[in-house]
Amino acid sequence: MTSPALRSAVCKQIARSSFALVALLLITGTSSLFAQDWFKTETSSGAERIRIAVADFKPSSGDPAAVTDKSTFDTTLYSDLANAGIFDIVSKSLAPQATPGGPSEIHLTDWSNAPASAAMVAFGSLGVQGGRLVVSGYLFDAKNSQYPQVLAKQYNEDSSENSARQVAHRFADEIIFRLGGGVSGIAETKIYYVHIAGGNKEIWAMDYDGANQHPLTHLGTISISPRVSPDNSRLAFSSLGKYGFQIKMYSLLLNREVAFPSTGGTNLSPAWSPSGRELAYSSSRTGDPEIWISDANGVLSRRVTSFRGPDVSPTYNPKTGAQIAWISGRTGLPQLYIMETDGSGVSRMTDGGYATSPSWSPNGQFLAFAWDRKYGPGAPGGQDIYVMEIATKKWIQLTHDGGRCDFPSWSPDGRHIVYANSSSGRPGDTKIWTMLADGTQRHALTGSGGDMPNWSWK
Repeated sequence: MTSPALRSAVCKQIARSSFALVALLLITGTSSLFAQDWFKTETSSGAERIRIAVADFKPSSGDPAAVTDKSTFDTTLYSDLANAGIFDIVSKSLAPQATPGGPSEIHLTDWSNAPASAAMVAFGSLGVQGGRLVVSGYLFDAKNSQYPQVLAKQYNEDSSENSARQVAHRFADEIIFRLGGGVSGIAETKIYYVHIAGGNKEIWAMDYDGANQHPLTHLGTISISPRVSPDNSRLAFSSLGKYGFQIKMYSLLLNREVAFPSTGGTNLSPAWSPSGRELAYSSSRTGDPEIWISDANGVLSRRVTSFRGPDVSPTYNPKTGAQIAWISGRTGLPQLYIMETDGSGVSRMTDGGYATSPSWSPNGQFLAFAWDRKYGPGAPGGQDIYVMEIATKKWIQLTHDGGRCDFPSWSPDGRHIVYANSSSGRPGDTKIWTMLADGTQRHALTGSGGDMPNWSWK
């Protein structure tokens, strides 16, 4: 995160798929406006996307509740697959009129021939029986008439609109896992964020697609930097209280705050190790903001940086857990660094400007961060989201000319990045957006007042 103190002083697993390995060409240099053209992944180009059709599911009961549930299910499933970043999805307007409810009802040539020209078809039936939502879903290879079935799943849940959404998410993730090279989908993931209302900032949660937005904390103060644990059981954040900003802990299992020891100074920007056994954060308990690591209970703390100047916003290498990236102002303006978790092997990654809010990609190869490369009086800069390949320090710029962008966070599949954007630059106008990790398919998840998003690990 960008601490207020630092501000005052001084944007997959690049996705691995069955179709192709990542072809990554990064360019470092002065032509940032066109740098994105050199960033080639299967989410943008270099690999052919599977053309998939998603049929509206066939009603299997006359229960009135099924009408709403089916509408929610159909909409959610289509949206999840369209958002996945690995499919060329068939427009509903090009799909055949017939709605197959089971394997005996589908005529593959209707789907494989033009205008649908689908390679894969998702279809099935949905009904409500005795208050239970009963869904049968299938994925067929439209061009394999001999052995077309790729996937068959059945779901039985209490009937509700939310259940219909969740079942659609699960079926979508099953399809993405089968067709996406064994990389799980993100339809069941969550995003935790800061909701700004009045003078307070509370921690909220929502589904990956912006649905189901709801508060977690009700502290009536300033709470920032939510970071969910790898097992999705706990949420660490920083909250302003009687003794200044302190690290707080919220149990997602108990739905309440749980104890975490306070220390002196200002304590900000917690980050979980991939094991979930350690927490790194910035603490000024010794008078100067440094990176500290404690166990998950907040004890056995040790300092890992010791330079004069702010050290904030740690993020672990989620692949190895052996390195931390963070922001340091030790040479003046805040720059991006990486180091071993014992503080050794410090390497500066950025060569100038004003860098903030690093987030390490799930495969350990990239850092996303916010960067104002031309920061300074009279400089024509802007704060945008960048991705840097760690091994080469080559970078690309993902956002352009859209206002202030900050707080990027990777999706667990490495195919997406969520971030905060204020088109006006005013904090109250900040919204949470998501995009593919190549900077395409951007769309807002929240209205104004959403900030500091953090994507769950799974």
